[in-house]
Amino acid sequence: MTTDAGEATRRKDAPTAQAGEEPPGASRSERLSALAQQHGALVTLVLAMVVASLSFDTFLTGDNLENMALSSAFLAVVALGMTFVIVTGGIDLSVGSLFALGGVLAAWGSQYGTAVALLLPLVVCGLVGLLNGLLIARSGLAPFIVTLASMLGARGVLLVLTDEGSRTYLVDKGAFFTRLGQGSLLGVGVPVWITLALFVLGAVVLRRTRFGQYVYAVGGNEDAAALMGAPVARTKVAVYTVSGLCAGLAGALNAAWLLSGVTILGSGMELEAISAVVIGGTLLTGGFGFISGSLVGVALLKVIQNVINQIGSLDSAYQQVVSGAFLAVVVIAQTWLGRRRRVL
Repeated sequence: MTTDAGEATRRKDAPTAQAGEEPPGASRSERLSALAQQHGALVTLVLAMVVASLSFDTFLTGDNLENMALSSAFLAVVALGMTFVIVTGGIDLSVGSLFALGGVLAAWGSQYGTAVALLLPLVVCGLVGLLNGLLIARSGLAPFIVTLASMLGARGVLLVLTDEGSRTYLVDKGAFFTRLGQGSLLGVGVPVWITLALFVLGAVVLRRTRFGQYVYAVGGNEDAAALMGAPVARTKVAVYTVSGLCAGLAGALNAAWLLSGVTILGSGMELEAISAVVIGGTLLTGGFGFISGSLVGVALLKVIQNVINQIGSLDSAYQQVVSGAFLAVVVIAQTWLGRRRRVL
């Protein structure tokens, strides 16, 4: 009985230890490995910005920084929801299609007022996320398969609503809804402020609430989380619902920025969001991750893309090559650091 009790205690403690905080007795090497996983992306971002600012005179100009911040805001909102999913050990491939669908629904709904333009994509995309969560948590289906089906289904609905892409819904320039995309506060675009507010809220929820503890526990060791009394199924349903809501909101804000619901947007966005989250320090295996890291990951991807654009002689394909190579390096580094911490 003593052995079983000790094993249960170790399994119960395992998910908490994965939450990004080393235990009080951790060695110096363990603490350094944890810091590298948590802040490595931030150090890389700072170095990249320093190099870019020294190489290109236009990099640190107000217009360039503002454009990078605005273009990052929509991907960042999607990455926020993806962070919750990946910390539980899941994946959501539907967010790109939901982003595009949310934009079209918002543009169509804007003719009936700001409330409809915001609520319609939130409700529809949130319901898709809820369905994903129910199928994954209650039916035991693989997240990859479920969200892949949702990705294709959402894209199909999008094509139906737009007559296979031939119809584009426009947003009236005079509508209040456009202020959410094109407005500014203290010289900073409203979408950026909304994104920052959502990240602060997400960080508080993930790190300071019981739900956040459940998210880490499910990702660290699902069986142990169940033994702890954590509502595993409800937690999974909740994170996929949050992911759908974030994708829908990002699409709505993008429609307000572009003044239209563009059907071709969102293709590949799910991969960008996953890349940003992983680059920010969240493990694909779950149980370890940071909301702030995902924001840094998005910023780093945008800086890389901007530098390639500044060079001018390279086309957009190089952005994907560099981003893919960088992601591979990050995943290898995370795996090595994780193994090193377990050995130590």
